Amino acid sequence: MWERYSYYGMRSVLILYLTTQFISGGLGFDTATAASLYGTYTGAVYLTPIIGGYLTDRFISLRTAITIDGITMALGDFTLFAIQERWGLYLGLFLLIIGNGFFKPNISTLVGELYSKNDPRKDSAFTIFYMGINLGALFAPLIAGLLYEYVFYSTTGGIEHLGFKWAFLASSIGMTLGQLTFNLFSKKYLGDVGTKPARARTAPTNAEKAKPLTRHEKHRTAVIFILALFVIMFWVGFEQAGASFTLYTEDFIDRTIFGYEVPTSFFQSLNPLFILLLAPVISALWIKLSKTKRGDFAIPTKMSFGLILMGAGFMVMVPAVMMTGSDEANITIKASMMFMVATYLLHTLGELCLSPIGLSLVSKMAPLKLASLLMGVWFLSNAAANYLAGQVAAMTAAFGYLEIFIYLGIASIVLGFILLALSKQIQKLMHLDELDDMDDVRALS
Repeated sequence: MWERYSYYGMRSVLILYLTTQFISGGLGFDTATAASLYGTYTGAVYLTPIIGGYLTDRFISLRTAITIDGITMALGDFTLFAIQERWGLYLGLFLLIIGNGFFKPNISTLVGELYSKNDPRKDSAFTIFYMGINLGALFAPLIAGLLYEYVFYSTTGGIEHLGFKWAFLASSIGMTLGQLTFNLFSKKYLGDVGTKPARARTAPTNAEKAKPLTRHEKHRTAVIFILALFVIMFWVGFEQAGASFTLYTEDFIDRTIFGYEVPTSFFQSLNPLFILLLAPVISALWIKLSKTKRGDFAIPTKMSFGLILMGAGFMVMVPAVMMTGSDEANITIKASMMFMVATYLLHTLGELCLSPIGLSLVSKMAPLKLASLLMGVWFLSNAAANYLAGQVAAMTAAFGYLEIFIYLGIASIVLGFILLALSKQIQKLMHLDELDDMDDVRALS
């Protein structure tokens, strides 16, 4: 919870901090450069976990890695607070990227190691864990917004001064609190779990390494690559939340409620709020469908729904942009915030159809000797998507929001229908019946 609080608190104001003039508390980047930098940062956050996971598997324990993460991320946020210059920005983001590399691949593994493989409590444990993630992501943008736009906001001679640095300090304090809690109570509640490198426990045997991939294993590996390509498009659209959506909301959305102006960062709390409200509903729906004669939707089908919902969210923004235009220097009318609320709702529904399935899919379908490599491929698809999301957001400076939102919407919907059309063929390549048989053998062994 506290790590996500730190990350989302900083992310919710990052692009605003980059594009605000230095005299008002920002760094004065132009929109295109700021969006590109944002994409590079969020992309790198998904690259370093490959390195962090490798080091943890072989040389250091899970708990050591998580401690390195906490300290490094707290220092990264504090650097952004203490040094209001561009070199301070680069140093702070570098520390945050390194810290995420040690955190992302290891915290979930640690939760899993608290239980035996077939412990029925494991799903409930990960549900608690997932709720903690979204709780941190929910209140971080709220606190960050209050700090930079209200508590530490001031005007001098008609010039606004925004308190971005205090939002970064709050993120640093949150990460520090989380790390202290982890280290103070881990011995009591975790025992010896996560105190040794995981290599001996997870590595395939020499005999398994020597075996060539079976035909079915090759098919499943191909499925992972195919779905990873579709997933890139989803995250390119989804990550506009911290880039083009934030910039559009700041300038073109009427954020006034009962005489008060809602901070732009607040809108980034909509996604975790909707997840907390809707995740139980979607989960119940899948369970109910699985008990019907027809059965639950296939995994590729659910992912296609995610892409179509993503595209629908962008199409909701089209009439808003047609109303407001894309020139922030000549704004004659602002759009209702309900356009943005509806878009975040559709994107969250798309996420719930696609995201929870991804990592589970890779871990279940990847051949044992390629498990780490294919998980790395999945992370690489996220890294590529985040980088591309920044580059797409940068294009709004040249093309305008209307063209970018339409292109993203159409591309996502078209790819969604293509994936839907290929769903049966992909499902056959997964050979799920054989996987279920393998699981039964392992459970009995």
